[in-house]
Amino acid sequence: MYNKTLFDLSTLPAAQPSRLIRELPLCEQPLQRLYQVGAQAISSAELIAAVLQSANGLEIAHQLLTVVDGQLHRLPRLTRPQLKQVRGIGDAQAARLQAALELGRRVLQAETGDRPSVSSPADAANLLLYEMMNLEQEHLRVILLDTRNRVLGTPTIYIGSLNTSVVRVGELFRPAITHAAAAIIVVHNHPSGDPSPSPEDISTTRRIKQVGDLMDISLLDHVIIGRGRWVSLKEKGLGALWDE
Repeated sequence: MYNKTLFDLSTLPAAQPSRLIRELPLCEQPLQRLYQVGAQAISSAELIAAVLQSANGLEIAHQLLTVVDGQLHRLPRLTRPQLKQVRGIGDAQAARLQAALELGRRVLQAETGDRPSVSSPADAANLLLYEMMNLEQEHLRVILLDTRNRVLGTPTIYIGSLNTSVVRVGELFRPAITHAAAAIIVVHNHPSGDPSPSPEDISTTRRIKQVGDLMDISLLDHVIIGRGRWVSLKEKGLGALWDE
């Protein structure tokens, strides 16, 4: 169900003729505005135009913002073919925009110092939030932890609708065994943006915890990521999955 595109660009209205950037007064051109007042003070459309470096960059920027209904968090979800459906965007412009968005994602995701450690549900959520909250399909990942709760890796185990009939718990524990992990935290996203746990989420978590107990690999939590929000099943105490 998640393979359907979230953007119907075929209904995008034709762009209205507008002045080229070079025809604007110097003080109104996006790059000049950025130089003068700083990146934080200019509009989203001006930032996009500065990245695209196109003669009609402002027109393209407004078209892009129309496509995502003004919701900037949806821009990374546009594929390159979808971007190129917007009048004025070619391969180079699409690549520039995707590079800028990816750079921003990596900056937000970057960790400093040694391997990060996880000491709370918030630590687990923040480790993958910006990477997973805009995915169009459900991804199930596992945070592998050593005996000091330091992160050994965050492999993707499964892509698709999460339910007990298709998630093979043995595959989920394979990287934990390979990396000699002492504990794991399961993380998956809800493309709908609502991180509220479903009955399937709870039953799947129960199976994972039971197998982990048998293998002496602790399941510390199951975190569900939505649009800028997350829910910890352990913190919620759902289904009496963890002893008090």
